Amino acid sequence: MAKDDLIGGSIREQYSKKVSDRMNNPHNRGEITDIEAADMGCKLIVADYGAESCGDAVRLYWAVDPYDNKIKSSKFKSFGCGTAIASSDMMAELCIGKTVDEAVKITNIDVEFALRDHPDEPAVPPQKMHCSVMAYDVIKKAASIYKGVDMESFEQETIVCECARVSLATIKEVIKLNNLKTVEEITAYTKAGAFCKSCIKPGGHENREYYLVDILAETRAEMEGAAQTHAVNTDDFKSMTVVKKTKLIEKTLDEHIRPMLIMDGGNLELLDIKDEPDGVQVFIRYLGACNGCATSSTGTLYAIEAVLRREIDPTIRVFPI
Repeated sequence: MAKDDLIGGSIREQYSKKVSDRMNNPHNRGEITDIEAADMGCKLIVADYGAESCGDAVRLYWAVDPYDNKIKSSKFKSFGCGTAIASSDMMAELCIGKTVDEAVKITNIDVEFALRDHPDEPAVPPQKMHCSVMAYDVIKKAASIYKGVDMESFEQETIVCECARVSLATIKEVIKLNNLKTVEEITAYTKAGAFCKSCIKPGGHENREYYLVDILAETRAEMEGAAQTHAVNTDDFKSMTVVKKTKLIEKTLDEHIRPMLIMDGGNLELLDIKDEPDGVQVFIRYLGACNGCATSSTGTLYAIEAVLRREIDPTIRVFPI
């Protein structure tokens, strides 16, 4: 099938050269047979997944070495539009050489980024971004078959934007941390709603359980309610004992900070609190993946400090040890 048959001329220029190439000449299209998998000393996994929104479907073949759980070969068959073919082709390629656990971490964002000609230029137009979500889902299906578990066990978060794989917790936390007031700001910070736009409000490409307009309204209401008690908390905080201050800070960290860190394999420990003439000094220690992370002394630190200042006292300063 020629490129002109796969994409319309009006949006052809919005596709990267890599996408166009894989539309016409997929590198990993085909199948792996039982005999081929056995010759490689591997277990054959065949997974099917279909997208209800557009009728596209993909079949993923893995040849997995049972001794180290590495994917030695990966091929696909796709039934759908050109973008689905290109996305499935890149998805299959990204799986090769990875363990099954590593492959599950491949997202549609990884697939789209790998298809870009230039890092700052999207590989596909926004309305076609959802096509790469199918590639992400079929990987989870294949992994669930290999491990003998339910597919949903790989999804630990409530996803609001399928295209950008942005969770409900992430969106709410970004709104609070940055005092966002519009959906456009949410999109700028998280990429949620930047592609097919179904998650922005009802009436889009797909029906969603959560919409950005509702999440924004609910989160802003929560923030306004918290602001009303903030002045009371601030006055009380200055007169609290160290023990009570510690409990309040721990509670705030548990509610607003630790869930985000834990999702990325990290955490933090509250070490000490000191009252100084110019404010309160809070000393922490990063744990897990946060220990030594490049952003632990910049973005992550600023976020922790911003939350404690907003929720407890504007004079708080945070120091990692």
